[in-house]
Amino acid sequence: MESSKRIILAVALSALILIVFNFFLLPEKHKPVEAQSPASAMATQSAPAVAAASAAPGDDVDDHEEHRLKVSSSDVQGSFNLRGARLDDLELTRYRETIAKDSPLVRLLDRAGSSRPNYLVLGWENAAGFTTRLPNEHSLWQVDDGQTSLTPETPVTLHWDNGAGVRFIIHLAQDHHYMVTVQQEVENHSGQPVSVYPFQRVQRDYLPEDTGSFTAYEGPIAVMNGKLADKGYKSLRTDGNGPDHVSWTDSGKGGWGGIADKYWLTAVGADASSNVRIRYSYVPEGNGSYRVTFTSQEPQVVQDGARLGQGSHLFAGAKEPGLLRYYGRKLGLPRFDDSIDFGWFSFLTKPILFLLHWLYAHIGNFGLGLMAMTLIVKIVLFPLASKAAQSAARMRMIAPKVTEIREKYKSDPMVMNQKVMALYKEEKINPAGGCLPMLIQAPIFFCLYKMLNLSIDERHAPFFGWIKDLSVPDPTNLFNLFGLLPFDPTHIFSFLHLSIWGAALGITFWLLQKHSMVSMDPAQARIMQFMPIVYVFVMSSFPAGLLVYYTWNNVLTFLQQHYIERRTSLPVPLIGRKGKAPRKGGAAKKKGP
Repeated sequence: MESSKRIILAVALSALILIVFNFFLLPEKHKPVEAQSPASAMATQSAPAVAAASAAPGDDVDDHEEHRLKVSSSDVQGSFNLRGARLDDLELTRYRETIAKDSPLVRLLDRAGSSRPNYLVLGWENAAGFTTRLPNEHSLWQVDDGQTSLTPETPVTLHWDNGAGVRFIIHLAQDHHYMVTVQQEVENHSGQPVSVYPFQRVQRDYLPEDTGSFTAYEGPIAVMNGKLADKGYKSLRTDGNGPDHVSWTDSGKGGWGGIADKYWLTAVGADASSNVRIRYSYVPEGNGSYRVTFTSQEPQVVQDGARLGQGSHLFAGAKEPGLLRYYGRKLGLPRFDDSIDFGWFSFLTKPILFLLHWLYAHIGNFGLGLMAMTLIVKIVLFPLASKAAQSAARMRMIAPKVTEIREKYKSDPMVMNQKVMALYKEEKINPAGGCLPMLIQAPIFFCLYKMLNLSIDERHAPFFGWIKDLSVPDPTNLFNLFGLLPFDPTHIFSFLHLSIWGAALGITFWLLQKHSMVSMDPAQARIMQFMPIVYVFVMSSFPAGLLVYYTWNNVLTFLQQHYIERRTSLPVPLIGRKGKAPRKGGAAKKKGP
């Protein structure tokens, strides 16, 4: 029957999508790369700067003692490295690595030489033909006024003199969250012009173990001229050209760029009025590093006795949607919240994520907020679901006549199709009537799935009972008697994970399938009866939040179907006009006397 075939097709496609997501579109896995050696780090400077560094005085080369400026706000704590002008030590005070109370805070930035070097660098490059001695990664910056910490209440000014009449100045202002506003200035008293490019760089000297997936992009990202450029790590490694290994570049007024993780972002935001150039590069020396660098489009020519500067912003923090939108508006950072991978259907994903965040904030439990949001979506989509159910019911009612026509004219397909279409027209049935509402709903449910993969609210959010973190799989497993046996069977085979919420999901799929198989022939029914088992084993390894969502959604769908069927009034099917009782599936309303 047509409706049964559509159901089989929909279920089979759903299973295929889930299997593909789970097994073929998982993140690229890599081992972390060792930290970049100090020698390879020299490649970050232009050729004149490297030459200048080799002839620099002792504080630039020999003294490697760390000198740090404490950094703190409501949401971060760490330090700014005065040697090299690097923000390379930062922890997020509201996020921990695990749900354990003594778990360390999430460390987003870490210095060169650590296991995961990730940092922001401020500096200058010489314009062509100029050899001004510039600060480099060994230069020791001095703090004005003897300040020891950078806080929202205490901005800091740094300076470094090149010994030849040129003074470099950095003003730093920390806000209450994750943003540092920067002003880089050059003061020239050398007796001759100085021409330089101020730059800001996000640098990651390792490759994360998790490099993203089909539903959550991770890696180098930028928005320039209103366009999103999300080039992956592999692109930086393979597409680099020239001595600077540049794989992609663009220029414009304002913009931002950096490196995104699933929940975190390290980025540079250009001043909205500045003409800047951005470049992605991968430097293979040593163990390699991934870099996103901003420079001014034209060199700053600082005449003798003059002082010029350029502003920028350094972001290192959590990808909280509301805060990203706030920064975008306040600082003129276009599409800054697109550092969250909202995907092709962002016009749907963004309001859904906003609604979920609002519900979570008011209910206080992410799982309950998710269930409330699912109920709201079901109510909004009810007219479409009702239309699809009615169309499917009408198709079921004429299915015997369709079968009769196909048997009668099976030797002449053209006549058979004409007769079937004539029957549809006579009964005022649109064969695609049940498919169209499903097609409209599909992007919405995909957005729900995607949103649950990227919502930072779900991270470490507890539900009830044994679910302490909705962003990881349900830890229970039937194959070790739910933890009574001291071994993990998934170490043998990854699919040997049958959790309690996975079993609950399978039961709800079985209920929906049992309801839809009423009109299926025995052969179809035998094939379909295995689908709930497939769902259970494929989806038990999904985050618990997704299992809660799918299970609750199935329950609502089951109740919705029963409600629609009880209220659906349809004409008597053709077979009923010959004296037989109407098929089950709704009250019949006769046509004519």
